[in-house]
Amino acid sequence: MSFAKQLHTGYTARKFNIDKKKTEEFIDSLFRFIFYLEKNSCAQLSEIERRLKNFKIQFEEILVSASNGRNSHDTGFFFDTFPQVYQALEDDARFIYENDPAAQSVEEVKFSYPGFFAIAVYRLAHELVKNGVPLIPRIWTEYAHSKTGIDIHPGARIGRNFFIDHGTGIVIGETTVIGDNVKLYQGVTLGALSVTKELQNRKRHPSIGDNVVIYANATILGGQTVIGRDSLIGGNVWITESVAPNSVVFHKGLVTVRNKIPENEPINFII
Repeated sequence: MSFAKQLHTGYTARKFNIDKKKTEEFIDSLFRFIFYLEKNSCAQLSEIERRLKNFKIQFEEILVSASNGRNSHDTGFFFDTFPQVYQALEDDARFIYENDPAAQSVEEVKFSYPGFFAIAVYRLAHELVKNGVPLIPRIWTEYAHSKTGIDIHPGARIGRNFFIDHGTGIVIGETTVIGDNVKLYQGVTLGALSVTKELQNRKRHPSIGDNVVIYANATILGGQTVIGRDSLIGGNVWITESVAPNSVVFHKGLVTVRNKIPENEPINFII
């Protein structure tokens, strides 16, 4: 078989007739539009209405592509629930601003914070997951992952007022459950103890209670692991068992500080 025939076979046999770039560009453009990140070209109400109508048409085309040309999904669900999802995102932006001393305004959070972009894409993708839309939610969140270094599976369940600071290296697995008013710092992993296909339909990732703070590079694993509400999880900890509410968990390391060249002590490096 020639390589051209091999490619032809692949294109004709693929399950979804999706344009990946178009699907990514849609969520990127929608984000910039709804959070006022464009120039004042949308200062007129008529222009905003026209743009919203155009986004609805594009979204319908994307959904059809996920159904191999058959419009098996009701496109209304996405924009019907949009006001509630949008309000949740406005609350996220405000929560980030109120908890980050470096943030000068809510607008700065929307314009520049990778954590907010990742959360926004996740919340929009999660609506598709809840309505049984295949593939597209993962394309959206992996696009956000590629731009921000933050990996949130669209199947995770995340409560209101979610704060991601810095964000690089954060991983939130598919069956993770996160409560309200939770803060995560860079490098946090909410993952599975074991990764095998047989566990596909089981809860593999931890549950995080309300008002929990998880500091940098903490790793929390396991579907039965529950971090109780109002707990503080320190940096670099490794947790595979549940933690009671109102707990403080920290990694105790030994750090020694001394003079670089102590008096009367010979320098003797052994390599």
